[in-house]
Amino acid sequence: MSNVNQNEIISVLKSEIQDYEGKTAVNETGSIISIGDGIANVYGLDHAMYGELVEFETGVLGIVQNLEMKTIGCVLLGSDYGLTEGSKVVRTKRKAGVPVSDKLIGRVVDALGNTIDGKETIEATDFFPIENEAPGVCTRKPVTVPLQTGILSIDAMFPIGRGQRELIIGDRQTGKTSIAIDAILNQKGQDVICIYVAIGQKASTVAKIVNTLTKHGAMEYSVVVSSSASDLAPLQYIAPYSGTAIAEYFMKQGKDVLIVYDDLSKHAVAYRTMSLLLERSPGREAYPGDVFYLHSRLLERSCRLEDAYGGGSITALPIIETLANDVSAYIPTNVISITDGQIFLESELFFAGIRPAVNVGLSVSRVGGAAQTKAMKKAAGSLRIDLAQYREMEVFTQFSSDLDKTTKDLLEHGKHLMELLKQPLSKPLALHEQVILLVVANNKLLLDIPLKEMKNFRSDLMDFFNAKYFGIIKEIETKKILTDELIEQIVNAAKEFKK
Repeated sequence: MSNVNQNEIISVLKSEIQDYEGKTAVNETGSIISIGDGIANVYGLDHAMYGELVEFETGVLGIVQNLEMKTIGCVLLGSDYGLTEGSKVVRTKRKAGVPVSDKLIGRVVDALGNTIDGKETIEATDFFPIENEAPGVCTRKPVTVPLQTGILSIDAMFPIGRGQRELIIGDRQTGKTSIAIDAILNQKGQDVICIYVAIGQKASTVAKIVNTLTKHGAMEYSVVVSSSASDLAPLQYIAPYSGTAIAEYFMKQGKDVLIVYDDLSKHAVAYRTMSLLLERSPGREAYPGDVFYLHSRLLERSCRLEDAYGGGSITALPIIETLANDVSAYIPTNVISITDGQIFLESELFFAGIRPAVNVGLSVSRVGGAAQTKAMKKAAGSLRIDLAQYREMEVFTQFSSDLDKTTKDLLEHGKHLMELLKQPLSKPLALHEQVILLVVANNKLLLDIPLKEMKNFRSDLMDFFNAKYFGIIKEIETKKILTDELIEQIVNAAKEFKK
């Protein structure tokens, strides 16, 4: 045999041996034993992992959720039309995730990351798993940078810092979504990317929100993830995780992200539906035993990273809907214990015309004070105490007619403060506006203004400062501190305006 032939045979054998692995690798295939209500029990996928994507023969994807002795339970992320007992299922060997890209900004996507706004499709630059481990203690940084919401009552009394999780809680129709939307509108020019996750909302409501964001130019830095009420329970279940995966993509680039989950009550209900169909045993209020872990593993992913790990942050504003102001129900208490504070909105206040209807007594921010600017801290100093005294005194003096001057002044001051904290929709205030208004109020310069004229007084006062005292505004915005000298200047300017 010639030398050439020998070399040829050797090279063929070598390539055969190298390709042997590839040729013998078989895609693990299973078959459906039972299917119904968007749940499929599959036999034969012995090595499938929890949270892995599997593909059914119709092209529909599913996520592995239950690992039994002989079978696995999968939830379908699409229609089960065309699937029957015996249909084939293949492992994809990858975790459920979403395609991510910078081009997501300004778009509306569904829970799987597909665009649903009728514009061109997005070319993905990366793929992020929806379930990701939360950053550890050593990779986190304390919350020290403020995230201004533009809502006076919140920024003054319950400030939010970048990397914080602040719960917005209240009955239906008390303005929870409005607060979140105003916070998004206020991030214009602040270099913050906003993600709004709509879980189980009506499609018309989501369209309205997208319209509001577009009208105020906020879609330029926002992403909307929507899983509407008509979507399957598994899609509503993964929507907030998909939103967080998109947020993590931007955080890894060192950017600050604000994410709103609207709302987690519907998310828990979707998970309960899914769990009961998977035949997991129900616990309190028919929720499965791991419903606390459902939200804790989601919200723990919001944090502020050390510079060595990218230095980005995710600030979360989860929303929870209560029934009859019952904060002690199952899901509300769960989420309150996970978050770093809550803004409690009360229907009585809302119907009394105090909007945003923030209950000063029950709301709290557990870290925001550390992130508040010095100017704001000084200006808002005694605001909470003043309001608490007013509310207490108001209850006592409801039945008495003759009041001494001190009590009358206290009540009058309280009424003006309540009026000052009222704010129209989609009109977030800048830092300097908030500081000037608080300084004017603290120095009792509002007492002789009739309550009906407070709204006009506020806007005219700000126009006056913009026109004549732009130096004061510039100093507050750049230095972010409030000296006694600056307070005096603001007071004198306000007095001049009143004349």
